[in-house]
Amino acid sequence: MTTMTFFDPADWDSRAYVGGWIATDATADVVNPATGEVLGRVADCGAADVDRAARLAAQAQADWAGRPAEERAAVLRRAAAVLEDRSDDLAGWLVREAGSGQGKAAFEVGLVTAELHLAAGTALVPYGQLLRSAQPRLSMVRRRPVGVVGVISPFNFPGILAMRSVAPALALGNAVVLKPDPRTAVAGGLFLAAVLEEAGLPAGLLSVVPGGSSVGAALVEHEAVPVISFTGSTAAGRVVGERCGRLLKRAHLELGGNNALVVLPGVDVAAAASAGAWGSFLHQGQICMTAGRHLVHADVHDEYVAALAEKAGGIPVGDPATGTPLGPLIDAGQRDKVHAVVTDSVAAGAVLEAGGRYDGLCYQPTVLSGVAPAHRAWTEEIFGPVAPVLRFSSVDEAVEVVNSSEYGLSVGVLAPDTFAGYELADRLDAGIVHVNDQTVDDESVAPFGGTKASGTGSRFGGHEANVAAFTEEQWVTVQSRIQRYPF
Repeated sequence: MTTMTFFDPADWDSRAYVGGWIATDATADVVNPATGEVLGRVADCGAADVDRAARLAAQAQADWAGRPAEERAAVLRRAAAVLEDRSDDLAGWLVREAGSGQGKAAFEVGLVTAELHLAAGTALVPYGQLLRSAQPRLSMVRRRPVGVVGVISPFNFPGILAMRSVAPALALGNAVVLKPDPRTAVAGGLFLAAVLEEAGLPAGLLSVVPGGSSVGAALVEHEAVPVISFTGSTAAGRVVGERCGRLLKRAHLELGGNNALVVLPGVDVAAAASAGAWGSFLHQGQICMTAGRHLVHADVHDEYVAALAEKAGGIPVGDPATGTPLGPLIDAGQRDKVHAVVTDSVAAGAVLEAGGRYDGLCYQPTVLSGVAPAHRAWTEEIFGPVAPVLRFSSVDEAVEVVNSSEYGLSVGVLAPDTFAGYELADRLDAGIVHVNDQTVDDESVAPFGGTKASGTGSRFGGHEANVAAFTEEQWVTVQSRIQRYPF
């Protein structure tokens, strides 16, 4: 095993982190989506690597769970300190590998660091409670680690969407096998492993197995992995959930979203358009919480569309390493899907107010007005920088349209009467509602998750959600003498 540095792409060349740094024959290129430059190579793992990782994890986990909670917390605090020292390095990988704007990259690094700090606290929270009993005995329920947690994470926010499962799972005494998206294997996996290794995490407790869907399938199927934490598309999540159900495994699924931003009459339209642009265009719209549907009251609709289109036309798109706020879409397949949704919707009657063009993988921020509920731009999760706008006339109509979506992740309500916005939140079927803000936000202390096709609820964020996600309950009773029975 060799200790890795954090700077040279050659550090990751042909390697995976499977109980330690190992070289493999099969490799995949790490590509900068903005330039096409090959940044290096990482291991392209297979089922045998997953099996080795899971078995090493199972062997290492019992000792880790038996260590004092403060010892586990100390490792996570040191990891946070390492990452604070290496924050520019991780941000650089997020820019080059994931196409992140520099502001988004810095924000994500902060989220990853906060997740490590929170997990250190999670290791120390109460892990059970005393129960009343009809018998003269001590009756309690305690939380115990599940064993090995399999984490499958996506490309868009690769650092935080891996670490928000990895850190609390480790804190609570589990081992982890992480399969990052192969397009972001460094920022979403290998870099995080290097941070935790430098912080003193014992060998075997974390493995990173870069690879495609077959690697994810092997992880879901492995008998040593009782819990899967999956973040990704709804289509893939359905497959993971179905297979876990057949195997009687627990699956935590954080899936897609087609999130609504509701703009009520009387708002400051300039401020509303700023919020709407940020919600739809941040990280090129490649966020599960992106504002994918703008419901705008008829009184302010035309003014809002004009202001949003002006915002869209003024946002530079290009190589984020040069400082442009928006970078490329992750690959050509995603770009073509986005463009097909836009062109199909325009052909069906939507009006292109801004954008609708691309250069390479860089897609211009796009605004569509005149969108109808049947248009693809309204019904689908686009995962691109597209803001479809629909006019509504009453709050009841807006509620019906918001709740008609198969998704239920995040909703933003922009309202001149804040309490009216708060009351409206209770009528909206979503796991997250922000009053007088757009749909994209995350904090390590807040539970995160959606309803309906957006997943299986809040399984991440805050001590309580993390403890529930990565432990099992055990009922224990203790009495001073053996209980007597009639026979």
